[in-house]
Amino acid sequence: MVQLLHREAPPRARTRAKPPADLRPLPLGRILPGDCIAAMRELPSASVDMVFADPPYNLQLGGDLTRPDGSHVDAVTDDWDKFDSFAAYDAFTRAWLTEARRVLKPDGSLWVIGSYHNIFRVGTILQDLGFWILNDIVWRKANPMPNFKGTRFTNAHETLIWASSSEKARYTFNYRAMKTLNDELQMRSDWVIPICSGPERLRRNGTKAHPTQKPEALLYRVMLATTHKGDVVLDPFFGTGTTGAVAKRLGRQWIGCEREAAYREVALERIELALPLDESALTTMQSPRAAPKVAFGLLVETGWIAPGTVLSDKKRRIVAHVRADGSLMTETGTVGSIHGLGAALQGAPSCNGWSFWHIEHQGEVKPIDAIRQLYLLATED
Repeated sequence: MVQLLHREAPPRARTRAKPPADLRPLPLGRILPGDCIAAMRELPSASVDMVFADPPYNLQLGGDLTRPDGSHVDAVTDDWDKFDSFAAYDAFTRAWLTEARRVLKPDGSLWVIGSYHNIFRVGTILQDLGFWILNDIVWRKANPMPNFKGTRFTNAHETLIWASSSEKARYTFNYRAMKTLNDELQMRSDWVIPICSGPERLRRNGTKAHPTQKPEALLYRVMLATTHKGDVVLDPFFGTGTTGAVAKRLGRQWIGCEREAAYREVALERIELALPLDESALTTMQSPRAAPKVAFGLLVETGWIAPGTVLSDKKRRIVAHVRADGSLMTETGTVGSIHGLGAALQGAPSCNGWSFWHIEHQGEVKPIDAIRQLYLLATED
């Protein structure tokens, strides 16, 4: 009699179920009210391409600042910049950076700006959380506020930390655009940009709308360097909306977090008035030379020569349009820097673009060097 053996089927390999996709919609073009940590917790994981953060500096000023003539100096004395201790500030920093890391895409990047009061503490914590520092950028202010008491060096710079989400992350860096912006020289980690002043400085009832408003030129360079058109930029400390205004101009999406209602109101009004650049101006240089004191790209960043502006030779026989990264494009699609394109169009070995290209300014046709000289006069100490 043949005995039939019963064989049990081998157990099925267990598969770990994938976590459900976070399908919460992104609140694009909105300022989320309240605490930024709570607001960021409402955002989906791995959903933003860049975080730009200008957190409280924790200055802890001991009293009012006055000039030698006795006049009052606007300074950061608001409640949002006050913490009971370094430990309290560190806990706050760790909490918002943890959320920033969660919402960043794997190939996204983080920018944080600060002063000597806080940037070193922030840098330590972001490294502890797994961020990988790519650069520290020195923003050297072309027109800093003096040290009125004469007891220290003038604080003429702030520091930005640029970090990827991990050591091996494939972050965005638009190297060619930065080189073009800097008159075909490799962009360095020290940036000379004037502080926010003149018409750009937002005011309400004769006083500054925000004590630490950042210049749009600074955000312009950051976004042009490390994002692409359509990318989502999150600013957890939105203030009066510099990030949103520049994002709109450059064709990026934005999300802001801001707990102060007065700042939200100013920001929304400001962004509503911001004009986006047209498609041709947004297309930045994809392929490729001592730098003058002012690079042509800085005039574009600071708005002295706007993207889309028409430039020509003195006799107006050669015409080109300014693009967002400071490159020029002819109507036939030829692209180059002010110097390189000028040389190519003339069939010459070189060209001084500052004298070759002209612009209509106040009813006159002038070489673009005239605009550079106006910029130098406006920003000199």
